[in-house]
Amino acid sequence: MGREPERVRHMAGNPKKIVETLPRFFGIIRQMWPYLKNYKGTLSLSFLALFAEIGFRLLEPWALAIVIDHVIVEGSGAERDILPVIGRFDLTTMQLLYFAAGFLIVTISLRAFSAYLSTVGFAIVGNRVLTEIRGKLYDHLQKLSLRYHGKVRSGDLTVRVVGDIGKLQEISTTAVMPFVANIFVLIGMMGVMFWLNWQLALIAVVTLPLFALLSTRLSRRISSVSRDQRKREGAMAATASESIGAIKVVQALGLEGVFSKSFSGQNAKSMKEGVRAKRLAARLERSADVLIAISTALVLFFGARLVLSGGLSPGELIVFMTYLKNAFKPVRDFAKYTGRLARATASGERVMDVLEQEPDVKDLPGAGPAPPFKGRVAFEGVGFGYEPGRRVIEDMTFEVEPGRSVALVGPSGNGKSTLVNLLLRLYDVEEGHVKIDGRDVRDYTLASLRSQVSVVMQGSLLFAASVRENIVYGANREVSDGEVVEAAKLANAHEFIEAMPEGYDTVLSERGSSLSGGQQQRIAVARAAIRKAPLLVLDEPTTGLDEENERQVADALERLAEGRTTFMITHDLDLAARADEIMYVENGRIAERGSHEDLVRAGGRYATLLKVQEVYREMEEDRGVRANP
Repeated sequence: MGREPERVRHMAGNPKKIVETLPRFFGIIRQMWPYLKNYKGTLSLSFLALFAEIGFRLLEPWALAIVIDHVIVEGSGAERDILPVIGRFDLTTMQLLYFAAGFLIVTISLRAFSAYLSTVGFAIVGNRVLTEIRGKLYDHLQKLSLRYHGKVRSGDLTVRVVGDIGKLQEISTTAVMPFVANIFVLIGMMGVMFWLNWQLALIAVVTLPLFALLSTRLSRRISSVSRDQRKREGAMAATASESIGAIKVVQALGLEGVFSKSFSGQNAKSMKEGVRAKRLAARLERSADVLIAISTALVLFFGARLVLSGGLSPGELIVFMTYLKNAFKPVRDFAKYTGRLARATASGERVMDVLEQEPDVKDLPGAGPAPPFKGRVAFEGVGFGYEPGRRVIEDMTFEVEPGRSVALVGPSGNGKSTLVNLLLRLYDVEEGHVKIDGRDVRDYTLASLRSQVSVVMQGSLLFAASVRENIVYGANREVSDGEVVEAAKLANAHEFIEAMPEGYDTVLSERGSSLSGGQQQRIAVARAAIRKAPLLVLDEPTTGLDEENERQVADALERLAEGRTTFMITHDLDLAARADEIMYVENGRIAERGSHEDLVRAGGRYATLLKVQEVYREMEEDRGVRANP
């Protein structure tokens, strides 16, 4: 099981109060500012439209006040103070009624248009910014070192790239902007309410402290549950990704029930957490309704007494009650926004956690592009371990001349693959130096270093693309169709590619599963060949192949290695014997080194391993003869 980064585990295990959710959320917004500032113009126009919408919303109730106070109550034409912000006009009753109706239509239309502009503007900015962040997140993930990827499950990272960014895009439109708009509405309407009658305004807000106390208690639990649910969804995605990605092994070993049980358990827990969050949100929302009802009843009671005493007109009371209703809308929606903001905060923190990760391996200050390599490789006193205090390689020192091929053999887990990982700078050495043509590999940029190394690994990954595209993926330049065919011929792949339904344009299934293992490896060899790199790394390139495919791949590899400095990791000593030199690696050190003939004559570890393989092969042949007399 992979491990969540420490920061995520800490946050999930120590839920904080909802009063901290908004600061954390807007902290995420601040981290996004470098992206947001590219859209300052659109953001400014969107906020202008938002403030215009709020202004028209504040004006809207006054049409009703005009009709009640000056049409229904007074009922005759006179010079009237029809709206405090407009002044006194001498209008008849019907003119006043027409004015009120037209005023209502204009304000609502302008409010709707302003709301449309602000919603569209914020949506455009939000989606563009989050699309940029998703692209950067994906790019950043590919640059993070293998050490990081070894700690976090790939399915959970997929959820962060796709699901968490998608959640932010959704919530930025359905929760963040409505919440911000309602905050401004609340401020504006409370201001007007205090301007109209400060005593009634104080009565209106008397229940707010009680609501704040209740929301603090419930919202903390909503935030915690939402964060746990998001984490659970990441675990489900990781389980699904692992089982589907290895479906052949799962079915072969009959593990369908095991993975289904694991997924179902996580799914059930996620469902319970979702229901719990909804229940808490509903409880908070209904509590808000009760408190708002109390405030409304108090305002209605004392407001009516003011009207009867002449301290307030009926229309002003209606305006006040309308403002009160709109002012409390953010309070009523607070529970809904709380859950959404909690999920957005959890998603944003998961995204930012990845973006804040610094690659262990990166271009160092002063690193420059690598010149064309000649291929001289040297390890000088190299020490390295994947875990602190546990060295995999210790004081490794050797040199390989340009164009020479070296086979790395020996027991598994003793440092063979680690050597080539250090050469490629998939990890950096802890001690010593890895040099190419006399310069430390850390003096070069990663891109220029790796572009001059071709790699063929065991079970090389092919992509769901055409054969041609899979071969061209290995190139670091533009290539012609002729070069693709030439590379395929070198890899002994041209004939079976031509026999495919659409030849080089045949689209392969995911991971190349529509091809045999030998065919996959030969396309991988073609991919390495088209790179035309001076260094070549072969990591168990023939493991798992039958005799015919092994011979075809081995012949292709021999042609591919011509003129290139080659490191080949293999347990097949027949294949190792083709190399110019063999290194027997044991316990992180070179135990023996020499040509095949030299090591056989020395009678050491290599010779012993060779004899064991020969005995084993003879036993297998004898078993085959007896089974097929």
